[in-house]
Amino acid sequence: MLKKDNLPLGILLGFLTPLIAFFLYYFFVIRPHNNVGLGQFLGILKDNRQMIPKLTSICLLLNGLVFFLYTRKRLDITAKGIFLMTMLYAIGILLLKLIR
Repeated sequence: MLKKDNLPLGILLGFLTPLIAFFLYYFFVIRPHNNVGLGQFLGILKDNRQMIPKLTSICLLLNGLVFFLYTRKRLDITAKGIFLMTMLYAIGILLLKLIR
């Protein structure tokens, strides 16, 4: 399934990869050092809105890796979907920074 070259797959990968990166970041960086639950961490993010764009930017790094892998395999249509979602996330980050 992941070897298909189509736009919906790229959009799905581009959407899910930052979410997976968020949970990986929580489990390997936040949880071992601060001993906070996921609900508490989400509450901290809700109260500390300036952390959200920074954390989202970190999570988008994994999107860059997936984009690189798909362009290297010459699955360009899927890579376009990943790039599209990365740009939508980036626009969301900019809007969050402006709204503060």
